[in-house]
Amino acid sequence: MPQRVAITGSTGLIGSALSAFLRQRGDEVVRLVRRAPEHPDEVRWDPAARLLDPQALAGVTAVVHLAGAGVGDHRWTPSYQQQILGSRVDGTTTIATALAQLGEPVRLVSGSAVGVYGDRGDEVLTEDSHLGHGFLSEVVRAWEAAADPAREAGLSVVHPRTGIVLSPEGGALSRMLPLARLGINGPLGNGRQWWPWISLRDTVAGLAHLVDHPDVEGPVNLVAPTPDRQIDLARELGRQIHRPAIFPAPAFGIKLVLGGFSDEILTSKRVIAQRLTASGFVHRDPDVASALRWVLAQRS
Repeated sequence: MPQRVAITGSTGLIGSALSAFLRQRGDEVVRLVRRAPEHPDEVRWDPAARLLDPQALAGVTAVVHLAGAGVGDHRWTPSYQQQILGSRVDGTTTIATALAQLGEPVRLVSGSAVGVYGDRGDEVLTEDSHLGHGFLSEVVRAWEAAADPAREAGLSVVHPRTGIVLSPEGGALSRMLPLARLGINGPLGNGRQWWPWISLRDTVAGLAHLVDHPDVEGPVNLVAPTPDRQIDLARELGRQIHRPAIFPAPAFGIKLVLGGFSDEILTSKRVIAQRLTASGFVHRDPDVASALRWVLAQRS
């Protein structure tokens, strides 16, 4: 049966792809925007002021909340770190409170991230693993907790902890590919850190799967079935575009360029999609070779 799904962050990398996917399968999409609505499918909200009319969500069967300041868009100055945290807590609180006040059985798919696990070396990480330390870990804790008003109202809430999204446009790969074409896409740091990646099409299908399965609640790792070390991903990318992946980017150089965000590039998270696969989801790109083939095919 077609659903009516509200989406925040609908103009972003994942949100725009998800909107198109849901419409294609027959769902109605309602987009939450910060400006005055210009189209019938738009609803205005003001997450910074925590303003959203609950009645604007009447008749919605699910909300997918993806909005938040990009963690890789700027250097992590103290003011931008506050923006990263504030945008997530304010937006999630706004959505969860509005849904609690609405009083309808709306499914909430509220975004999260694998950054919550911190730097864990070779440890295999599932949704039951203890949480890590560091700035992003603390952000994600607060981000997920901000959905408590919806949980306390008895609504079904799931937190897709998304990994590194491999996409034809934007994301980590858009930065790696130009270097790879020049043959300088080697290890970042020592290259042995585990990267919990997922293709964009599996990200979108995974979010739709969570919309459709309100029995799945709590954190769900939205990643590929098995992670890869960063150097192995770089080598596979080089193999597919017929370029070597040899020359390294030293850790001190990455920290100089990226500041605090370098911790997410250089840290290791061996995250697996335990709950996602247990709920019946089947990845279209279960390995990095197939994911990169799909990405590169979309760019050609």
